[in-house]
Amino acid sequence: MALPIYASPLERIWHYAYLVICAGIFIFLVAPILVVLPLSFNAEPYFTFTQEMLTFNPDGYSMRWYDALLTDGMLAPDIPREGAWWSDMWNNSTWVKAAKNSIIIGFWATILATFLGTLAALGLTRPEMPYRRVITAILISPMIVPIIIIATGLFFFYSSPCGIIGLDCGRLTATYVGIIMAHATLGIPFVIITVTATLSGFDQSLIRASASLGANPRITFFKVILPLILPGVISGALFAFVTSFDEVVAVLFIAGPDQQTIPRQMWNGIREAISPAILAVATILVIISVLLLTTLELLRRRSERLRGVSPG
Repeated sequence: MALPIYASPLERIWHYAYLVICAGIFIFLVAPILVVLPLSFNAEPYFTFTQEMLTFNPDGYSMRWYDALLTDGMLAPDIPREGAWWSDMWNNSTWVKAAKNSIIIGFWATILATFLGTLAALGLTRPEMPYRRVITAILISPMIVPIIIIATGLFFFYSSPCGIIGLDCGRLTATYVGIIMAHATLGIPFVIITVTATLSGFDQSLIRASASLGANPRITFFKVILPLILPGVISGALFAFVTSFDEVVAVLFIAGPDQQTIPRQMWNGIREAISPAILAVATILVIISVLLLTTLELLRRRSERLRGVSPG
């Protein structure tokens, strides 16, 4: 907001001080992320800026660590990059396997979390729903309780054949089903919050109007409710996907050797052999996060226009 021309000297001082404080907070939050980006192009195997990088010497910059993401774990990384090389990379590259696992697990965890979270939000927004506050608090507890506690509980629950509750559902640790269910558990609260926020501005008279015109509940949901709450559903799904894509603690407890995700592989790299390839992965994840945040902002603005909160 621009400073009005009639502002007093004290108001002008506070205005510029406020801008400086906001800029300082922004730099404090973003600087650790921005430092990673140039370091991922370091030609040397260091986590610090070399003299060549500081002087912007082209010899100090390289794509070697991005290339290492593709060649690490390959059987024949030095052969010509033709069909056989790409097939070897797709089937044997350690980071490519981790990326495929992250996408597969994240996709199905997002589907499950979005479905269950949307159903829960629809029920919690109904005025006749009893104990809504208590149930809401329980459902969003995974984002409040420390993740180490949740991961430990999931591990013991999934390790036994669900014997805690007397069900023979099989061992779920070290399986894709187990890690998908665990990630869905962590993503459901985000879906509930975003969909509930969208439904808070929903005009309930539209449901009554739909029923008065002869539409059954199924048609009312898909033709009236869903199109209006869709931005909130998609926003919740994106949050659930990001939660799954970045989660490492639950993976450490529940996943097996075949379910290595990108965060787990980064954790292994830090513990076993520190390599700037981790910075290359971090840079890619930052770019993905920025794209997802941009999508969320566009969806938020669309939701506001549909509800008439802001001018179109």
